[in-house]
Amino acid sequence: MKRVCVLLVLLLTVLFTACSDEERNASESQSKENAVDEKSGMPENAAAFPLTGIKTDKNANDRIVGVMINNHTDARPQTGLSKADIVFEILAEGYITRFLALYQSEKPEVAGPVRSAREYYFELADGYNAIYVYHGAANFVNDMIKERGIEHLNGSLHDNDGYLFKRESFREAPHNSYLLFDAVYDAAEKKGYDVKASYKSLPFMTEKEAGSFKGEPAEHVEIVYSDNPMEIVEFDYDKQSEKYTRYSDHEKTVELNSGKPIQVDNVFIVETQHKVIDDAGRRDIDITSGGEAYLTQRGKVRKIQWENRNGRIIPVKDGEPVGFVPGKTWINIVPEKPGMDQSVTITN
Repeated sequence: MKRVCVLLVLLLTVLFTACSDEERNASESQSKENAVDEKSGMPENAAAFPLTGIKTDKNANDRIVGVMINNHTDARPQTGLSKADIVFEILAEGYITRFLALYQSEKPEVAGPVRSAREYYFELADGYNAIYVYHGAANFVNDMIKERGIEHLNGSLHDNDGYLFKRESFREAPHNSYLLFDAVYDAAEKKGYDVKASYKSLPFMTEKEAGSFKGEPAEHVEIVYSDNPMEIVEFDYDKQSEKYTRYSDHEKTVELNSGKPIQVDNVFIVETQHKVIDDAGRRDIDITSGGEAYLTQRGKVRKIQWENRNGRIIPVKDGEPVGFVPGKTWINIVPEKPGMDQSVTITN
């Protein structure tokens, strides 16, 4: 009888322990499901936008739209840059840079001024599976776009139609063509393009990782594309917002209508080979081979490498992806020299 009682006690103990473990596991699972990302206020297991890593309670499957934005002095300040998830800044011709702005998590009402296409820009847009939007191009560039199956919207075919593009009177051509963003997906569907897409996320750090990674102090970044004529890009770090504010030729880059400054979370500087290919100063730029890079985030900089993986430019170290800080990114592609120190200066 005594032995039966002991066995009964052991059995009850096992059952009680099992039930406690199940309750504890269920509680831990529930806690994880209810965990909240401290930056966004969204559940940690919520979906995130693929180009920013920002959590969202919405579908993050809108097709990326890549827009060629003019950066001539007569085109500043621009419209819609603050909404871009990623902006590539690359030399177009001479020493003037041009932007490829990738939009997905946010869309402006208007973007521009919009300018003409270049091969390395449309190849980048295609690598991100974006609808490529531009205004005009040399005939051989238009031929390449068609031959390579680049899904595109060409503003020269919608010039001042008031539906997809509009010429503004406060600027002179070719610096006055603006994209009416609300019509983009409708125009794309009419051409048979998908306007929804599934994207693999870029590499992002967790908030804990973003607060603890090691790097050299980097509160001011200067990139000299040219000092005569002046083509200088700067980024100043703001400790309170933990973002970098962009400047062109020592003037703050702002939104035309609101005066809102353009601020980004990641400044990714990529060095690669540039070749001038014609008398107009057009270039061939290597966006596939990889090379040296700087990644500047949260007031720190790391000298690393860049690689093109499946069409997307990412930071790597020792062959492993390096995470972006969740948020917006500006990618400056600079000519290869005997060291980026010749054109890039980063100070505290």
